[in-house]
Amino acid sequence: MQLHYHPLSGHSHRAHLFLSLIGAEYELVLVDIKTAEHKSDSFRKLNSFGQIPVLVDGSTIIADSNAILVYLAKKFGRTDWLPEDALGAAQIQRWLSVAAGQVAFGPAAARLVTLFNAPFRPDEVINRAHGILKLIEAELTAHEWIVGSKPTIADIALYSYVARAPEGNVDLSDYAAVHAWLRRMEELPNFVPFQETPAVAAA
Repeated sequence: MQLHYHPLSGHSHRAHLFLSLIGAEYELVLVDIKTAEHKSDSFRKLNSFGQIPVLVDGSTIIADSNAILVYLAKKFGRTDWLPEDALGAAQIQRWLSVAAGQVAFGPAAARLVTLFNAPFRPDEVINRAHGILKLIEAELTAHEWIVGSKPTIADIALYSYVARAPEGNVDLSDYAAVHAWLRRMEELPNFVPFQETPAVAAA
């Protein structure tokens, strides 16, 4: 399998992280977003939306990071990460939607402002980030993982942009349960970290 990715993309990281956690064999293929390679005609043959990541598994092509998480869990029969029962699957889907919605337009968007000068209003996206972080904090105060008593792809989908929220000037100091959860995630076997930006790494 090949994962077409960029190391500063949180969407890419969630796919990369899950591949590593489940011990899958894969190759990383760097997509140069600085030259807009992901918008090129050749890349759009993999993903017509011109977005990363993309998973290539033989003749099968899966675009969208959350879709990749579901595909990998199903392909490898990892019901520990994505339960088969109706309630468990629905609970996971709820948080995948949060990752694609409130997280993408909150902490992820705030980070895009500082890293890539994205045209969002910083105060607005930072406020959104704290809105969803308060809800995540409440979930993690009640139990150690987002859904149930063990990590699932819901945790994978949320981790990357929450972990790097400070890169978007989103202060995590008031979220003790979130901090504890981040550490639990980082202690999982075969965990791979999400690359910090040079400014943060040098701080």
